[in-house]
Amino acid sequence: MKAVELFAGAGGLAMGVSLAGFTSEAVIEWDKWACDTIRENQQRHCPLVMDWPLHEQDVRQFDFGQFEGKIDLVAGGPPCQPFSLGGKHRAYFDHRDMFPSMIDVIRKIKPKAFVIENVKGLTRVSLANYFQYITLQLTFPELIRRAKETWIEHLTRLEREKTSGKKHWFDYDVIYRVLNAADYGVPQRRERVFIVGFRHDLSLRWSFPDTTHSLDALLHEQWITRRYWERHSASPPNGDSPPERLKIRISQLKKIQNPSSLDKPWLTVRDALQGLPNPHDEFLSKKCWNHIYQSGARAYPGHTGSPLDLPAKTLKAGDHGVPGGENMLVMPNGKVRYFTVRESARLQTFPDSYVFHGSWTETMRQLGNAVPVALGRIVSSSVAEKLLEFEHKNLLLALKANPWKINHIIH
Repeated sequence: MKAVELFAGAGGLAMGVSLAGFTSEAVIEWDKWACDTIRENQQRHCPLVMDWPLHEQDVRQFDFGQFEGKIDLVAGGPPCQPFSLGGKHRAYFDHRDMFPSMIDVIRKIKPKAFVIENVKGLTRVSLANYFQYITLQLTFPELIRRAKETWIEHLTRLEREKTSGKKHWFDYDVIYRVLNAADYGVPQRRERVFIVGFRHDLSLRWSFPDTTHSLDALLHEQWITRRYWERHSASPPNGDSPPERLKIRISQLKKIQNPSSLDKPWLTVRDALQGLPNPHDEFLSKKCWNHIYQSGARAYPGHTGSPLDLPAKTLKAGDHGVPGGENMLVMPNGKVRYFTVRESARLQTFPDSYVFHGSWTETMRQLGNAVPVALGRIVSSSVAEKLLEFEHKNLLLALKANPWKINHIIH
């Protein structure tokens, strides 16, 4: 199966797509530093990215006509700044809004499916109309906005098309959901909206993958069976008594008759960093790529860092450098320090062999913008499974219609 990746960044979602079995026909990213990261890993023969056809350019200037009708999946995460809670959230009026370009590419390529990732803020009430506008354009990509038509007028026309019940050849069945990466085995509480569409003519039924990990299972392992602490040869930071805010929930978990019914435990920062040397030890840390101590971390109200024994807070890119409190580790003694680039890569589930190019600020921006590789793989694999079912069904129908082909294949 073939894929095209837009707004690839350092390659998190694209790597997940590759792990799901798709072959990349084009990987497009305009940022030089992110492209340098991919190129450096290609030079190092990283198997997941080595054969990517990387294009350092604006997606609006790329010729997608060559791919029309030949691509199974279009994937990408348009820039999130127009919708981020930390930004000005001007949406349609922000020049960085690349959803129109994403929709234009889907219209030109007509892939069997698409996967789009963006910040949770896109779904908030103040952007409800614009989010509806995005999803309806993805549903009817061929109903292009007319000259002098405002986006609200275009939205109205799309709504009428939706309620008319008409179906077009290249309509898409679109669904979306806010996913917490921690619920899928990523050691980070990262909530992002995923928008997935399948071309309507395929008549496929799909839903988001079930969650596999939970806070309840982590609390059960930490405070009831104590296996978490045994596994790490560590003691709870505050003795044997759990934090006051968790005591009621833990007492409820003790009443569970069948603990095996729980999901797997959320992965924590301690889980993610296991095996990495302390970055203060320069001799050992130099043996790990991008594992260099960065001074200057400090906690302040609202930015208190990530506890060691929970999934990390959401890693963020920041508009003007690294947002300190979001990319810090809180150590058992209460002191804070910045996550190294390698530690941040672990929290985003990049392999240890994957090297990030640029300054600390630049590499942390790449990581803050990335889709966790593991989450990208899980969502993309679910899409791939459905597309393969479709291909298998069509093959059986074709063979049934032409029995002589069966004998030809057998012999």
